[in-house]
Amino acid sequence: MKQVIKRWLPRVIVLAIVAGGAAFLWIKKPWASKPAEITFNTVQVSKGTIAAQVTANGTLSAKGTVQVGAQVSGRVVELHADFNDKVKKGQIIAKLDESVLKAQIDQAQAAYDLAVANLKKSQVTANDAKRQLARQKSLQEQQLVAGATVEQYEVSLETAEAQITASRASISQASANLKQAKTNLGYATIYSPVDGVVLSRAVELGQTVASSLQAPTLFTIAEDLAFMQIDTSVAEGDVGRLKEGMKATFTVDAFPGKNFEGTVRQVRNSAAPGVTATSGVVTYDAVIDVENKELALRPGMTANVTFVLDKVEDAIKIPNAALRFKPSREQMMALFEKFGGGRRGSGAGSGRRGRGGGELGSGAAG
Repeated sequence: MKQVIKRWLPRVIVLAIVAGGAAFLWIKKPWASKPAEITFNTVQVSKGTIAAQVTANGTLSAKGTVQVGAQVSGRVVELHADFNDKVKKGQIIAKLDESVLKAQIDQAQAAYDLAVANLKKSQVTANDAKRQLARQKSLQEQQLVAGATVEQYEVSLETAEAQITASRASISQASANLKQAKTNLGYATIYSPVDGVVLSRAVELGQTVASSLQAPTLFTIAEDLAFMQIDTSVAEGDVGRLKEGMKATFTVDAFPGKNFEGTVRQVRNSAAPGVTATSGVVTYDAVIDVENKELALRPGMTANVTFVLDKVEDAIKIPNAALRFKPSREQMMALFEKFGGGRRGSGAGSGRRGRGGGELGSGAAG
């Protein structure tokens, strides 16, 4: 018996201490002596513009861009246009060395002359074959030659006439080659195909350009920089909210703090290239027309675009955080006691929401 008491006594003492401490804390209730303090932030209700928006990034580019290339190979001997130069349609902007092309014309001309001479020769041969055949037929009537001899002269005449046909075909081919050689000589002078501004020049004086399978690009010309466009990448979750004719604003890093305006011309149906199975990011191209009469904007600039989905002028504005606030019962009672009056438990109803705040709707507390 003594051993049992000795073994359980320490445990009983510990339990008694714990129970006594719990009872003491319960009676004192130190947390009840100071009621919980509830704090709130208040803001002044204001009036202003509320706009629902979608943001995206894009790149400025000219609406019409023409790449000017060389259709023949040769060394650049003249350059008449440089970066940012304004050019007119039909203006000479570069020339290639013509010496090789002129030599090709001489060769084509010689081949043509030879073909003409061969035709005349074939015609003479054919006329002679006709005379010989007529003479042999006359002798056959007099039974002076055999029929086989006459047949041989007939074959000679047919051969001569076939040679005439071949000579005429050679003339046609030589004429086409001569025409092509003259055309190639014309390609050595490079003209601007449009009125515009030179965006880039990819050739230097003295450089040799090779036109084999694909014409090398020498110049890139923008037709008119007074009217540009922005190709934006809009997330698939937002693209359904965009419509043609919708207004958009954008900024560029070159002019911080300045807003430019544009109009949505097209929202393309196909997803933009670059979607990967790993990222899963799908975007669509929304094309925006932009007026650039001051020529401040330049192709290649990055535009931070904001599409204006809806806009309300002179709306009663409250912070969006207030529209998301859901107070507990204790917080509601504290609010009621602090400010008094009003409809107990009624929250602020919201109208349109946008960047910078929301519109106070018909559910506002009175």
